Amino acid sequence: MLADGQAAEVAVAVASNFTAPMQRIAADFERDTGHKATLSFGATGKFYAQISHGAPFEVLLSADDETPARLENEGHAVKGSRFTYAIGRLVLWSPQPGRVDAQGAVLAKADFNRLAIANPKTAPYGAAAIEALTQLGELTRLQGRFVQGENIAQTHQFVISGNAELGFVARSQVFKDGQLTGGSAWIVPAKLHSPIRQDAVILNKGRANPAAEALMQYLRGDKAKAALRAFGYEY
Repeated sequence: MLADGQAAEVAVAVASNFTAPMQRIAADFERDTGHKATLSFGATGKFYAQISHGAPFEVLLSADDETPARLENEGHAVKGSRFTYAIGRLVLWSPQPGRVDAQGAVLAKADFNRLAIANPKTAPYGAAAIEALTQLGELTRLQGRFVQGENIAQTHQFVISGNAELGFVARSQVFKDGQLTGGSAWIVPAKLHSPIRQDAVILNKGRANPAAEALMQYLRGDKAKAALRAFGYEY
């Protein structure tokens, strides 16, 4: 814990798929370092637009590796600060037990009316879902059934609320400590889509903030990695 007067606050833009683990990590971070992380959750594509237009974020925890690299190349982020903090996993999920089988054959049967996916233009998990459906040869047949969420949090909510019977969500939203928290799910094989590498980067507004660098170091540590494992991420 830092001595009085040394603690700082850092404004963090967090991809919505990483909500639950980051809430845990932020609490541990404040307790262990004295620094405070103020979290905002949303779609990576929306954060990119906001940061490009001067939004006061100091660190970005992206849902992909392309956006932080782009921000760095365009001069909005600190060169050399970027690293992969997590690798996400895509899951086909329904809140109804037994609805989704362990092989994902429910997609071929198509005995559902609505399939929720995140906007593939702004949400990397949505892009991964499109890739997986393309690899499975199901995209053309199913795209007329899509209910599209702005981000993965809204996509998850569409399924919970019944606006879609099933949807492609982040594993972290429906698994905890290796166990499915409810319903039924198929963990989409990683070979069906590009790796969901989630990169973190210090933004220009966080360049001189000691809490920004401290958070980046903390994300590489054992407590953060324990949270990643608990919510089904790899690293």
